[in-house]
Amino acid sequence: MINIIQRINHLFDRVRFADGIAPLLLRLYLAPVMLQAGWSKLMHFSDTAEWFGNSEWGLGLPFPEVMAALATGTELIGGLFLIVGFAVRWFSIPLMATMVVAAVTVHWENGWLAIADSSSWLANERVMEAGERLARAKSILQENGNYSWLTGRGSLVILNNGIEFAATYFIMLLSLFFTGGGRYTSVDYWLGKRFAAV
Repeated sequence: MINIIQRINHLFDRVRFADGIAPLLLRLYLAPVMLQAGWSKLMHFSDTAEWFGNSEWGLGLPFPEVMAALATGTELIGGLFLIVGFAVRWFSIPLMATMVVAAVTVHWENGWLAIADSSSWLANERVMEAGERLARAKSILQENGNYSWLTGRGSLVILNNGIEFAATYFIMLLSLFFTGGGRYTSVDYWLGKRFAAV
């Protein structure tokens, strides 16, 4: 049995040459998410800054313009750098910080789930109550609208806005912090190889 396990482990060792693929895929998944978030903030910068600073209906953060600029710049520049794999470890730090701030200030009170799914074992009271709202919305749409057209591209859902996505992105960025941009697949790798030889 031990001999079989050793042979399998030896086969696993032979695919290490491709270990840059996993960080590449993480980067290519995260980059458009970060770019879209940063672009949206940039296109609505005054609204974003107002939301960051307003304590009644926003986040109530100090220095809202500075915070909005930092979040916007981090997501835009970080997203671009993730695509090519440049300064991945460096930029994963402020991107992780952005995810922590988002999780704590925006999503925390909503629980884990991003989409309200009352069948989930992670459903909280808010999610359970959303099921009733969703059923009522479906009923209204079935009675008064073209329901098959409205749901032709997917089911109706209620956004719960929990920490699920922010936490997932944080974990992906944390992985990139430890692995770097990836062997053969990042600018970081080739710069490291070039300057390590000097």
